[in-house]
Amino acid sequence: MSDMDAHLLIVDDDERIRDLLKKFLMRSGFLVTAARDAAHARRVLSGLDFDMIILDVMMPGEDGVSLTRALRETHSTPILLLTARGETEHRIAGLEAGADDYLAKPFEPKELLLRINAILRRMPETPAQDTATKILNLGPIRYDIERGEMWQGEDPVRLTATESQLMKIFSAQPGEPITRAKLVEDLGRDKGQAQERAVDVQITRLRRKIEQDPKQPRYLQTVRGAGYMLAPD
Repeated sequence: MSDMDAHLLIVDDDERIRDLLKKFLMRSGFLVTAARDAAHARRVLSGLDFDMIILDVMMPGEDGVSLTRALRETHSTPILLLTARGETEHRIAGLEAGADDYLAKPFEPKELLLRINAILRRMPETPAQDTATKILNLGPIRYDIERGEMWQGEDPVRLTATESQLMKIFSAQPGEPITRAKLVEDLGRDKGQAQERAVDVQITRLRRKIEQDPKQPRYLQTVRGAGYMLAPD
């Protein structure tokens, strides 16, 4: 695995920071998934494997140090903690809990990139046959995140270019609603209600390929007032 193949999980309760980090790291070539708190991170981790977790220490509910300690009982995934400057005790506690490194806020994005690459280079190479495939299961449908391929049994499910883009967007944030406006933005379309309606049409078409009953969707759900959400098994 090269550094640029890595799938990163960002966990931060600050939506602005979360989105900025995600966009920066995606532009830097990484596959990135974001979680808004420890509980959300646990749900995401129950269904996906990651090459690194970037974790804010100060979060409401379960904090980053506590989550690090809990994750170390079952995960060997590298963890980089983000701490407020001057929180020496949190940095020490984080390292004692099993974090691989920490970075004090505020920081330069380039420094974060250097830290990430340095940690990934220290990780032993995984033999190809042992590498965990990043697969989402949607009933009888399997979606390979890295390859962007969908299968039903041994048969490939053919996706249009827009459907492929939508699956990549949804699979990076499983279990999290995404607004129609955000989908329009991530698809690179001009903003406006017409484009949002076009997204609705694409969602309907995609459901026909992944749902047993597209009129009663189980996996590509409509979340009232919040948009659409991919809910894998």
